[in-house]
Formats: sequence, structure tokens, C-alpha cells
Amino acid sequence: MDGFSRFLVGIRWQDALDIALNSYILFRVYVLLRGTHVLRMLIGVVCLWLFQRLAVASGLIITSWMTQGITAVAALVIIVVFNHELRAMFQTRSLKAVFWGIPTQAFTSSIETIADSVFEMGRKHCGALIVIPGKKSIKGYVQNAIPWRGLVSREMILSIFWHNNPVHDGAIVIQGDQVTEVGGILPLSQRTDLPKYYGTRHRAAMGMTEVTDALVIVVSEERGVVVAAKNRHMSVMHGRADLDETLRRHMGVAAETHNGHTRQRLKIAAAAMVSVMLIAGVWFMLTRGLTTLITLEAPIEYVELKPDMEIVSTSAGTVRLHLSGSQLLLKSLQPNQIQVRVNLREATAGYNIFPIEAGNISLPPGVILTKVEPRVVEMDIDTFLTTTFPVQVDWVGKLDERLILTSASPEPAKVSLKGNSRFLDQLDTIYTEKVRLDPIRASGTLSVGLAIGHQPVTAAPGFTEIIHVSYIVNQRNQAAAESSPPAARE
Repeated sequence: MDGFSRFLVGIRWQDALDIALNSYILFRVYVLLRGTHVLRMLIGVVCLWLFQRLAVASGLIITSWMTQGITAVAALVIIVVFNHELRAMFQTRSLKAVFWGIPTQAFTSSIETIADSVFEMGRKHCGALIVIPGKKSIKGYVQNAIPWRGLVSREMILSIFWHNNPVHDGAIVIQGDQVTEVGGILPLSQRTDLPKYYGTRHRAAMGMTEVTDALVIVVSEERGVVVAAKNRHMSVMHGRADLDETLRRHMGVAAETHNGHTRQRLKIAAAAMVSVMLIAGVWFMLTRGLTTLITLEAPIEYVELKPDMEIVSTSAGTVRLHLSGSQLLLKSLQPNQIQVRVNLREATAGYNIFPIEAGNISLPPGVILTKVEPRVVEMDIDTFLTTTFPVQVDWVGKLDERLILTSASPEPAKVSLKGNSRFLDQLDTIYTEKVRLDPIRASGTLSVGLAIGHQPVTAAPGFTEIIHVSYIVNQRNQAAAESSPPAARE
């Protein structure tokens, strides 16, 4: 249970977005290609890819290599063999239809429009030849056709087959809800068993059904009879209902009944669920299945140390982290994404030991900590004190023999220092930096710093580390005379 919880916590929001986005793309591919050979080929390619990944995980080198080659060839075959279907899929749909919605209503509207237009042309004895492709490509079988990008409508179909239109004798191709080609010439059937009253349109329709699985609708110009041809067989459409049902069966559109809608919704829901499960499985295989181990150094950051304390020394400034996770995720790992923090809130003056655990280490989601070295950090912590010391000038060298230093007064005479208690406890007087006597020839003042150097102390607030020294120098004979009694001087 802990492992599952850790797995859920390890999922980043980027991972959830990645799964959702690719699941939707896969679902849209199913919606657009369902019922076609392209979808079946794609399913076969996916199965080959999954088998190839399984072979890689099992260490089957030759099998994985051969399967990878077969998968690449199969993908190329889909592009080459089914390029017409793939192109038509995007040509006959708007950009919104490609990315959104379930394209059933468009087919339903097209069916109604085609049925109405065909029987109106039958009543007017207007000859027509309409090709509706099936699952197989009709590329190469419709000759000299003119490309057309028009939405299926009653007015368009009637105008194309109007007897004064230059392309009225040719066939039109309807895919989805669009007329894609007009004025096409179809292959003629060479059968001898066809009725003698069948003209060129009927023989062209039969010839098309002999080489493809398309549905071809013929309207007889002389008799006004509507005939539907498919799979080398012709059927007379006795009414609009017959043609409507034939078109629905050919296009794979369920009848508009409650049960039909329910089955349609269940299929779509199942496809969406399978898409999510498949993409989630691939994501897990790529990110969690290919586990990689790495080791890296990370600096330790100490936080929440009390203001009156300081770290004197530590046993370690960095830790070695052993991490595991996806190879792709670990390769993209940045140093600023890893933080090792030790909280010193409970630290006391003296020797301290703090453990370094998973709670002290911040890692990106998906990266798992397996080991940390060292597991504890030892440190010496001291407190800050503020103590006042008298200032003593540190004279060095030798004054000229004719001179004598009679007095020296530092200003300030005392200074307060703030710093390491262990260092301050060893002091009773603070000296200035060394002042040489050699160059002094007369009384004067000078400024000199305190001799604290790199020691862990500083001047307390209100004090300065610069000392001003006033000194008096006299001639040695004059100083002796001034210090003798009057009688002695006489």
C-alpha cells in the first residue's frame, strides 16, 4: 500500500496532462478511422510495437530487432497503401470535425440529402451516377475526374446532373458529407448477362462494383428507375426507404433508434476507456518500467538556526544521494530541483547530531531516493556574546633614544565585542593592531584598528573597530628635568 501511495504521489501534473492529451489523440484517431482497414492496420502496428517492447524487456535481441523492422515497414505500408483514405478523411471534414465531435450526424444528413435528390432526379428522368466509396480505395478506378470540394446538398447534386452541365454524363464521388470529384469515368462491365435495357451508366456502375466495394447509385434517364449496385449485384430501389436503408448499411450508420444510440454511446465510451488505459500503460512502461539508478552530490542547506548561535564546524558540507527513476526523467534533472535541508531549530550550544532522512530532501516527482550518505551530520555550535573589554595599544619597535613616550590615550578606552563565546571568554583585554615607535618624532594622534583579524568577533552596535590614539612624546633630558625637584634643577 505504501508503494502504491508513493507511486501516486510521484505522478507529476505534467504526467497527467501527457496521458490525457495522448489518450484524446488516440481516441480521435479511432473515431475518424473506425470501420476502415486503416484502423485495423494501425491496431496491428500497435500490437507489433508492444511485442517489440516485450522482447526488449525479455532480452530477446534478434526478435526485438526483427519486430522493430517489421513495425517500421508496416507503418510505411499504411502511409503508402491507404494514403487516399487518409487524405480523404481530412479533406471531407472540417478542422473542428477532426478534433471534436462524433461524426454520425453528418453522415445521417448526407444520407437523407442523397436519397431525396436521387428520387427527385428519378421523377424528372434526369440521369445520374453516384459513387460512394467503401472501405477499399477507389483511387485509379475513377478516370478523368475533376476535383471538387463541395458540401453535399440537394441543389448541388441536381445542378451537377442537369443536362446542360458539361459534367452531367460523368460520375460524382461522395465521401462523408462532401462531393469530392465530378465528371469521372468508371470502368465498364464486360458481363453478358445484364439486361439489354441497361445502358452505359448501369454497365459503369456494375464495372465499378466488380473492382471495388463501393456503392454506386444509378438513375435511369429513360425510365426514371433508381438502382443501387454493390458487390457485383444490382437492386432496384422501390422507394426512398429502400435507398435510405442501403446507404445506412454501406456507411455503417446505425438506424436512429434508442437501442442504436445506446450501442453507439457504449462503443464510444469503451473506446475512450481503452485509449486511456493503453496510453497509461505505455507511459508506465516508458517512465517506470525503464528504471535507472544514478548517484550525485548535493550541498546541505542549514535553516532556522537561532540568531544568537553560529556553526563552528560540521562533519559534512554535502551528501551523496542514490536516486532511481525513469531514464528520461533523470536525464532532465537539474541541480536546482534537488534540495537537502537540515533544520537547526532544536540545536543547542556544543556538539550536535542531526539525521539526514527522506523528509530533509526535496526531489522532483517521479524521482525516488534509495540511499543517502552520510545518514547523519555532526556539528559544533556556539552562542554569540557581547562583552566589553579595555583597549590596550600594542606598541612595537624602539623609540629614538633622545625621546620618551610620556602618555598614550586610546579613544574609546573600552569597546564592546560581539562574537563566539569561546573566543571571547579567553580575552580580558583587546589590543589594537601593532603601532611602530620608530617613525615617531613628536606628539600627535593616529588611528588604528583592533587586532581581531579573522577571528569570529565584530564590534557591537554603537562601537567601532577603529581606535584613535593620542600620545605625548618629550625630549628625554627635558622630561627628566621636569620630573626633578626645583632644588635639584638649580
